[in-house]
Amino acid sequence: MACDGASLSVRAGTIHALLGENGAGKTSLVNVLGGVYLPDAGEIRVHGAQRQFHSPADAIAAGIGMVHQEFRLVPTLTVAENIALGSAPRYLNMARINERVSRLASAYSLDADPTRPVWQLSVGERQRVEILKALWRDADVLVLDEPTAVLTPTEADDLALALRAMADRGRSVVYISHKLDEVLSVCDEATVLRGGVTVAQQLSLTGVERSDLAQMMVGEAAAETPRPPEQDSGEVVLALESVSALSDRGLPALRSVDLDVRSGEIVGVAGVSGNGQRELAEVVAGLRPLTSGTVRLLGDDVAGSSPKARSRSGLGYVPEDRLGVGLAPRMSVVDNSVMRSYPAMRRGVMLDLRRCEDFCKQLVDRFGVRVGRMHDHASALSGGNLQRLLLGRELSGEPRILVAAQPTRGLDVAGISAIQEQIVAQRNAGVGVLLVSEDLDELLALSDRLVVMYEGRIAARLDPRTATRAEVGAKMAGSGA
Repeated sequence: MACDGASLSVRAGTIHALLGENGAGKTSLVNVLGGVYLPDAGEIRVHGAQRQFHSPADAIAAGIGMVHQEFRLVPTLTVAENIALGSAPRYLNMARINERVSRLASAYSLDADPTRPVWQLSVGERQRVEILKALWRDADVLVLDEPTAVLTPTEADDLALALRAMADRGRSVVYISHKLDEVLSVCDEATVLRGGVTVAQQLSLTGVERSDLAQMMVGEAAAETPRPPEQDSGEVVLALESVSALSDRGLPALRSVDLDVRSGEIVGVAGVSGNGQRELAEVVAGLRPLTSGTVRLLGDDVAGSSPKARSRSGLGYVPEDRLGVGLAPRMSVVDNSVMRSYPAMRRGVMLDLRRCEDFCKQLVDRFGVRVGRMHDHASALSGGNLQRLLLGRELSGEPRILVAAQPTRGLDVAGISAIQEQIVAQRNAGVGVLLVSEDLDELLALSDRLVVMYEGRIAARLDPRTATRAEVGAKMAGSGA
């Protein structure tokens, strides 16, 4: 039961937060509003008129614009083609559409090249396309599911200004986010779900504290990000020497990057999405070839080795695209959980199903993954539970080096704390961690050392214990790079 008599009431001209922990029913509820799911009971009213949506097209026609947490884009089409898809005139004038998309992107400070194919974009850039797609349709009710999960603080501030302008013109915004400080600064009212049931509705956020919202969401106060105690780091377990690599478009993405990670430390990587962070993680994991330079794991040159060989050498990898790269959505939770360790799950030449199920159950219990049935497709899990499953699988291999890209993106308060505690525990156990994140608070709280990437280069090397958000933000924008 995803939603059990859940209610959501949003006033015109407001930004309304929809809150709840992972699995509380938020995405299911807005999927009903967006025509993706057909409700078993209840009703939908838009401006007082009862409506029935049998498809997303019905919801779009009623003025409902959806920006999903998991992207709904066609990779082979361009940015402009994706934005216009389903709403373009019969006779296409792509030059005119490209121009209109550019104006729209500029108006809302959502930088996007209308001619680029979506498959060449980073996760953050794809998120901007999703937002622009809803704005293109001039939605009267805009539903945003974790819209700032992959945006920098500056980009998030720009989006908040755009949403406020929409609300001031009478539009309604439903804003799903686990970032409680952001909710309190952006939103006017809130609805809180727990276990598919509405526990608070049209709650005014004036004077409400972060801990109050956390209490309603998960039954406990918001956990603080753990600050790892200072300790001496050990030997170099990962070293990049003069590493260069190309992007999917064949353009330089990494330019002579020198970086090392020692055992027992977390090296944070900050940067605006699209400045080489994704390519950096893929180069280390063996998913992207080098054009020059050397990658060493535990002292061995692995520049020409496969991802499988690197995994066996002690590398754990949590990619930013959890469903496209990290997990197989049409395979079961059990199958996904044993991908790293399936040789140990064999009986003869066949997999031992009971052993796989036992392993999956231990992983699910240890990392708090909420599943219906372990043999359901992984795509049935919420975004946060997908992330827990992915990180749990990688840590089950007891890596010596962990590359984690956006490991807490889309997680709730309790989930963020749990994942961060796992990362810190790995660091304290002697694992070298390369943490790529667009959450500056996370990077400043967890990292022992911090580097900032700009246009494929290391633009700055900072001490996270003394660096300020303003200083890091300036380096991310290219100041002094």
